[in-house]
Order: sequence, then structure tokens, then C-alpha cells
Amino acid sequence: MCGIVGYIGNEDIKEILVDGLKELEYRGYDSAGIAVLQDNEIHSFKAVGKLQNLVEKTKDFTVENFGMGIGHTRWATHGKPTEINAHPHLGEFSYVVHNGIIENYQELKKELSQSGVAFLSQTDTEVIVHLFEKNYEKLKDSFKAFEATVEKLEGAYAVLLITKVDPQKIFFAKNGSPMIVGNDGKGDIFFGSSDAALIGKANEVIYLDDGDYGYTSSKEGIVLLSDKKPKALNKKALTGDKISAQKGGFRFFMEKEIYEQSEVLVDTIMGRVLDEKIYFEELDENFFDGIEEIKICACGTSYNSGLACSYLFERQAKIKTSVEIASEFRYKEPLLDPKSLFVVISQSGETADTLEALKMARSAGLKTLAICNVDNSSIVRIADHTLLTRAGIEKGVASTKAFATQVMVMWMLSLYIAQHKKSMSKENILSEIEAIRHIPNAVVVENRLHEKIKRLSKRYLHGHGFFFIGRDLFYPLALEGALKLKEISYLHAEGYPAGEMKHGPIALADSELFTIALMPKTLHYDKVKSNVEELSARDATILAISPERFELADDYVHTYHSDHPMSEFFEMMVVTQLLALEVSIRLGNDVDMPRNLAKSVTVE
Repeated sequence: MCGIVGYIGNEDIKEILVDGLKELEYRGYDSAGIAVLQDNEIHSFKAVGKLQNLVEKTKDFTVENFGMGIGHTRWATHGKPTEINAHPHLGEFSYVVHNGIIENYQELKKELSQSGVAFLSQTDTEVIVHLFEKNYEKLKDSFKAFEATVEKLEGAYAVLLITKVDPQKIFFAKNGSPMIVGNDGKGDIFFGSSDAALIGKANEVIYLDDGDYGYTSSKEGIVLLSDKKPKALNKKALTGDKISAQKGGFRFFMEKEIYEQSEVLVDTIMGRVLDEKIYFEELDENFFDGIEEIKICACGTSYNSGLACSYLFERQAKIKTSVEIASEFRYKEPLLDPKSLFVVISQSGETADTLEALKMARSAGLKTLAICNVDNSSIVRIADHTLLTRAGIEKGVASTKAFATQVMVMWMLSLYIAQHKKSMSKENILSEIEAIRHIPNAVVVENRLHEKIKRLSKRYLHGHGFFFIGRDLFYPLALEGALKLKEISYLHAEGYPAGEMKHGPIALADSELFTIALMPKTLHYDKVKSNVEELSARDATILAISPERFELADDYVHTYHSDHPMSEFFEMMVVTQLLALEVSIRLGNDVDMPRNLAKSVTVE
């Protein structure tokens, strides 16, 4: 998740671009850059880190009169956060900014390299500008060259491109990543990844659809096409304040991030799930040679994701796996075997306990791997290798999309290891790949689901506690569901293996004990059903989440994706997140900033 801005007009180009980027910095702060085209000259500036570094770098640069510019604030997906990898990316006579992931960039990069193109960065974005310039050499028409470029791109993208060969136009294309274009009624035209970058500048906007592309110029205005045919401009008035624009119309960032999970999971998968195999460009083919065990170490939500995926590593990759709480691991004098792969998981990459555990593992000579969301973080810098989750910035303290993307990365990793170890048949791997491709659909929040949970939530505001129960993969999901509820509602909640209830916890069962039962059809349904019946017999209030209606349940949320255990896992994940959200809202809590908590835990 990155942020892009663009402008063509007579006002101060630099100030408009930088101001727009300030409103989009919540979308990425690894690096930032701008490129300004005026009088057939392009001036480009880049800086690593927060946007203020770019502001300092451009303080002596002034722009007057007509011109155009593009800008970008980056959340790294390919390549480290360096100035070379920062946008805009340059060719011989053109610059480009891009949000999203070009899935076939390796193929395009190989073709371009063989034709003599020298690449400077490690990013997927750079192929766009070089491909455009190669097409221009053949076609001698800037728009036809851009159109031909867009036709070759696979994946998710929002692209802005400027070029000296046509210094009156900004070219744009949108597929899978958000882009808005607006005007002020005076001839000036603005681009942004969200409304926030355009508020106070544009009067009306066009929300581009997937497959839209075209160009803007001061003479022709906005020229929009789709499927090579002209498309009418569906303009809408731009209203609202900047904070609400960042939230995209949602009440809280956490709510927005729950809804974003389908989009970010596409980003997590892209370029890694191929037709017949899982591919990680970050890992060497021999990375798992000599590895006999996996030890996962993490805290909080990341621990829950690691625990869930430990089932997959043993079931699919057939490799012994253990999971440690980082704050305990540090002090237990652990026995560390150099044949173990030490995997740390962290959203921020700065979690103090996890960071110290990673240092211990490296000192003991273990090979290390980080599953992380922030490319320039301490954990990423120390680990031998990193798999980025590509969740984008998560502003809600209670993690949602970070958990989803962590689980997805490790599910893919289990299959990657299975390929290496040949512990699964090709047919089974293909079946898993097909299941992965359908997960973004399983986490789409439908109105009927959200409205159902809003209504249910009013019944779960009292009582003496919650039990979230599940078996197998769904036990860690129960832990995560309980964690989400307690984090933002301040109600007591616990996650338990369903089969353990009769070994003590069932003593608490009565009508004021709320049980959230995860009852997947594809995994141990009859066993879980039996455990829930035991609670029902003790008069516990039961909310069943299942594709199968459970007659003894007081409340029931029907799930639809029951063709694969992981499809059920991800769909039930969304239900538990929404339940925590709606209970917290009814209690009048600050959902995004719950008391006593911080987003990045940098102390013991």
C-alpha cells in the first residue's frame, strides 16, 4: 500500500505534490519522491524515511508557471527502502510512479534486459518506464506507447507517467489499486490514491474503475478510455474532511482495515502463487537444505498466526515445528539446534522481545527468517532473509490485516517447503494453490454479514466472560478472536481448544458465559459439535459460527466458504473481527486506540 499524487496546472507544483503526499503518508513512509516536468526538463527528488526528509531535500527548489508533476510515498514490496528503490523511477526521458505489484515483472525485466536496458533498482515498478520507452521507440506515439505498455502489465497497479516526448500530458492507468482524478473548474487537474490528497484542491472527482486508462492535459482535460474505447466521465462532487477521507467512509481505521483484507491478500499472493508452484524470490533454492526443524517465535497476534501455521508446517511440509512466546523464550535458556530454522513474526519489525530472541538465535548459529510487514525495520535488518506480508500500514492498534497476511505467507511457505521436500504430491499442491487463489473472496465483507453482527452485538455487552473455542487450526483462531475482543472491548475473553473445556473451564459455564464456537465443516466438525453440546447442557449462551446450522445455538452466523479448511479459517476470522468491532462500538470505546496499548511494543 503506497500513495501517489499528480498535478498539471499553473500553481506551485512542488507544494501541491508535497501537500498531497502529507495526506497520504499513512499509506507508506519507507521513502518518498517527486518528479516535476517543466519547460521540457524533469527535476526529480527522493528521500528515504519520513516525508519530512523529502521536504528538507526540496526546500530550495521552486517552481513557477505551468508544468506538471508526480509524487509517491512508498511502502516497500520489492526492494529495500533506499533512494534508488524510491519512486519516481526514471528511464531515458520519462518518469513513473506506481502503487501495487506487477506480477509479471520478472518476465518483463528479463525481456528488457536482453534488449539492452540497464536496471537501477530492485523494484517491479521500474519495468513500466523502460517498457514505455521501448514501445515509444517502435510506435513514435506517446499515447499508443503507453497503451501498449498497460496491455503488457499483469497484476495490481495505479500508474502515473510523465515524459519529455509529450510534456503536456500525464498518462494514467488503474487496475486493482485505487486512483482518483479531479479538477478545480479552472483547468488544473489532480491525482491521488484517496480523497484526502485532493480535498481543498479539486471540486469534483472521478473514481477510476479497474481497466481505466488515459491521459490528462490542460488543453484536452481528462481523456478516459477502457477496453480501447472512450469512456464517459462520471464526475462526483468532492466533500468531507481529510481524516474521514483517509478512513474511506468507515467509522474507524480498524473497520477499514477489516474490509481491506481482500485487497491486501491479493498483494500478499501476487507473484508468489504461480500456476503450478509457490515461488519466493527472497529465498534461494537451497535455503531449506539441512533444516530439520522450524522454531517460530513471536508475541500477541503474531504468536497466534504462528501457532495456526505450525499445524500447516507439520501437516503439509512434514517438518517438526514448535512455537514459542518471545518474552518467555528469552529467559528459558533454550536449547538451540543449528539444524533449526528460526522464524520470527512481527507486524512492526520492532517488537522488543521478538527482536532479542532473534539475536539469540543468530548468536547460536541458527538460520533465521523474518515474517514482517515493515521492510526497513530492525528485525528485517537482522534476519538472514525476510518474507514481507505486504499488508500496508495498519493504523488500528488491534491487528487485523496483519494477522491475515501473516497466515497467508506462512501457508504459502509450508507449501514452498513441501515442494522442496517433496512431502506433498503435485496434485495436492495444485489443489492448495487453487484454494489460496480463492481466499480473497472468502474475506470480502458482505453487507448482510456485517448487519447481522451489528444486530447480534447488542446481546453480548454483559455477562462474566467469553470463551472462544475451536479445534486444530481453529484453536489459534479462537485465541486471536478472544484477543481482539479483549483488546478493544475490555471484556474478559479466553481462547480454548474445544476439547479442553471439560478439563476445568466448563466449571464456569452458565447463562452469563458467552461461548463463541468455531465449527468448520471441513475439520473435526462432529468433535467440536460434541464439545459445544457439553456447554449447552450447562446452559452456556452459544454463538455458533458454521456452515451447518446448530440447533442448540442461541445465535448463529452462517458461513459459506466450506470447500477447504483455510477458506473456513479466513471467513471465520472476519466474523470474529467484526464481532469485536461492533461490541466495542456499542460500548462507546475508542476502537483504533484502545487504552493501555501501543501499536509497536518496543519495551519488554
